[in-house]
Amino acid sequence: MCRRIPAPVRLKIKSVIPLTFPQARETVLERVRSQVRSQGQPAGETVALEEAAGRVLAEDVAADRDCPPLDRSVRDGYAVRASDVPGRLKLAGEVRAGERHEGRVGPGEAVAIMTGAPIPAGADAVVMIEHTTREDGWVRTESSAEPRQFINPQGSEAAARETVLRAGKRLDYTDIAMLAAFGRARIRVFARPVAAIVPTGDEIVEIGETPREFQIRNSNAYSLAAQVARAGGLPRRLPVARDTVEATRHAIHQGLEADLLLLSGGVSAGKYDVVEQALAELGAEFYFDRVLIQPGQPLVFGSAQGKFFFGLPGNPSSTMVTFEVFARAALELLGGQEETLLPMPWARLTRDFHHRAGLTRFLPARISADGGEVTPVPWQGSGDVPALTRANAYLVADPERPEYAAGDWIRILLK
Repeated sequence: MCRRIPAPVRLKIKSVIPLTFPQARETVLERVRSQVRSQGQPAGETVALEEAAGRVLAEDVAADRDCPPLDRSVRDGYAVRASDVPGRLKLAGEVRAGERHEGRVGPGEAVAIMTGAPIPAGADAVVMIEHTTREDGWVRTESSAEPRQFINPQGSEAAARETVLRAGKRLDYTDIAMLAAFGRARIRVFARPVAAIVPTGDEIVEIGETPREFQIRNSNAYSLAAQVARAGGLPRRLPVARDTVEATRHAIHQGLEADLLLLSGGVSAGKYDVVEQALAELGAEFYFDRVLIQPGQPLVFGSAQGKFFFGLPGNPSSTMVTFEVFARAALELLGGQEETLLPMPWARLTRDFHHRAGLTRFLPARISADGGEVTPVPWQGSGDVPALTRANAYLVADPERPEYAAGDWIRILLK
């Protein structure tokens, strides 16, 4: 008896029209954002501040007081009344950061002040020390001053109860500094999304085994786990799915228990590439299954049983590139991040470069220490992992521009 395949049936799976790189990325962003809006953000948890870097904030954070809490000087010099300068002023004291001057600056007076110190009462400007001379308790300056000169006003950086960080931001070191400054020893963040990783293929053996000449070690599962962790997720490596529909379907069923499923290999047009058929038999909906990029053309993106999946091509660079430019964005959004970026700055080529038009190509390259120049790294195709380790970036070749000359600008994607 034939097994009845659950709807929707998508056994004729290959797309008639492949998507361009921008179209495919926008499809991923739109689909995942739509689901997050409908289902809500992930669960939250409270962590110590020292554990919060790299996590996604799950609450809005407000300043607990004005910042700065009072007017303070942004220069070493003298606190004065602007109307008294230029001129000769009597030195009436000194104030350092962490102190408060108890007196008041009167007419014809000045108080020595250090950067960060509070402005004494009566003063409305600061004259830089470089523009003064000091002698026998007097200070002379030939410089004029505008009111509020070199003064950081109270609350000018943030007012008390003002929202300074919003939920959905991935916390970097500057955010940690601000949270510490506002007394937040513990902070609420979103739980990390779990990404299941399923390598596929009869040719794969585990890394502790000695492969025969026609076998390869399971490197993609480990590189993907590193990429998932770097993107803020929790990787869950599952056993290799062998090249049968039944075995692959079982592995996919396990993987769909995670927040995101990443399959490596088995999505090309070969006789034993059975991932898409197994997905279809689990009721998968396919949003695209081919993208005009290299490496990574036979990339699959869809959803099954309420979870998103990516069928990543099995060659190592294909797996790495397609995760970075597509799956990473999905993982970040599923983890509560409001904004996901794919910065691709420009650099000058150090030598001529050409490629076949029609595809956006991500090719291994090395950028200079200052990021201004980029050199293509020779490679032997999508399986050349040694070339990838020699690279620190990818060239991003325009699909409509086959020729580049030395000195031309080209976009790059950092590793």
